[in-house]
Amino acid sequence: MKNEEWAWARPTYRGFYGPGGGRSTLIQHPQEWRGSTLQTCGLWPFSLGAGAPMVGVPMGRHLRTGASLCCDPISWFTRAKLISNPSVFVLGKPGLGKSTVLRRWCLGYKFMGINTMFLGDVKGEHDDIVRALGGQIIKIGPGYGSINVLDPGGALASMARLSGDSRDAVHTIIQTRRNNMVKALITISRQSPPTERERTILERAIRVLDDKFGTKPPVLSDLLQVIREAPEPVRQVALDRGDVTRYRDITENLESSLIELSGSGVMGDLFSHQTSEQLDPSRPVDFDISSINEADQDVRAAALMACWDAGFCTVDVSHILYEAGLGNLHIFFLVLDELWSALRSGSGMVERVDQTTRLNRQWGIGQALISHTMSDLMSLPAPEDREKAKGFVERSGMVLCGGLPKKEMPLLNSAITLSDMEENLLMSWQDPASWDAKQHRNTEPPGRGKFLVKVGGQPGIPFHLDLTEAEKRVNDTNKLWHGQEAGSYGQEQ
Repeated sequence: MKNEEWAWARPTYRGFYGPGGGRSTLIQHPQEWRGSTLQTCGLWPFSLGAGAPMVGVPMGRHLRTGASLCCDPISWFTRAKLISNPSVFVLGKPGLGKSTVLRRWCLGYKFMGINTMFLGDVKGEHDDIVRALGGQIIKIGPGYGSINVLDPGGALASMARLSGDSRDAVHTIIQTRRNNMVKALITISRQSPPTERERTILERAIRVLDDKFGTKPPVLSDLLQVIREAPEPVRQVALDRGDVTRYRDITENLESSLIELSGSGVMGDLFSHQTSEQLDPSRPVDFDISSINEADQDVRAAALMACWDAGFCTVDVSHILYEAGLGNLHIFFLVLDELWSALRSGSGMVERVDQTTRLNRQWGIGQALISHTMSDLMSLPAPEDREKAKGFVERSGMVLCGGLPKKEMPLLNSAITLSDMEENLLMSWQDPASWDAKQHRNTEPPGRGKFLVKVGGQPGIPFHLDLTEAEKRVNDTNKLWHGQEAGSYGQEQ
């Protein structure tokens, strides 16, 4: 091409081709700023709408555009209308900041008038944020406190304030949750669910117990005593054919399980006494079960279930009292941590968890379920349990993913849709920290504080969670965060 010709040729976005054309091999990204339409209206045509939503709790910066991201399940359901139900499932390897995301939401929700309940804090890592917000810390564990599963959330006291349909509604909630929790505890204790006949006997015995105690809270030893007394309504469903000896044989295993749950062992200490401290729905709450030994997985799973049940029942009763004109309206965000621990504690636990966490979205409840990987859900022995567990992810309004290994991608894609680029991003975040020879310490792990927000099949939003100076104090637990020395501070989920 002659010089006269290429000089007038149409340039590419890198410049003119040819000698002396000034073609650039590197295109620098332009500086970007964010502002309101009032501030940037005079910059036309250089302003454009940002891709990251600005509704909800401020979370951090979009990893590609640098735009601010606001995100939380309740705001995206009620205000932005981006999700169909106010729930989130959080996945990611330990130590990458899942707990810190939840504490950020807790902080944002406090100023929205929404109370967060951490229903089973296995490490005591949410105590500082709840205490800083003037919340309530309920410590459950051997030598610390107990929880009465036959009076979930202290709901029996509210029945004296109600009448008519409202009282009946609370009574139904209490009976349903009593049945579910006793069956769950027996399932955890035995590593297998009670038989169909035992479930029927338990339901009838709990009904007899209710007639006997009314609004006075019974405990598990009282339920054991009802079964031992063999009242006629219980004997009828036990099908003992009028033979007391046959009745004793039929209820022997059930009696043995209740003896363990109401005895002097660890399970008895936790569940055989009245609740040590009643939950206050008017402020943030942290059920701290960190005193339960990590090796006692069954005990921890039972405590998680009991805390979850108490929290959900408190929410149910709070809304019924509000509808009856006897209380203030409280909106709640319920955090259910260590989901894998409860699901692995026995066959049939997926059904128990599903019954415990079943929500009515019209009742002002947001929910967060947290687990490490999809393998935690898909490693359950029964195929039907694996499908139900996968449904926890599929039914969530949004899914928040941190760093995950490559083997997780097919499992995760079975519940949500990820592009190849998104898969590679999540895999790059799960790499461990490298050693800094000059500083003589581990560098920041590449995936710490980085997450991908997924809503259905839509493209995910990658962001980095930015902490303020004030937040760093309540997020210093027992792992690294923002460059502290190895083994001193951090935030592990």
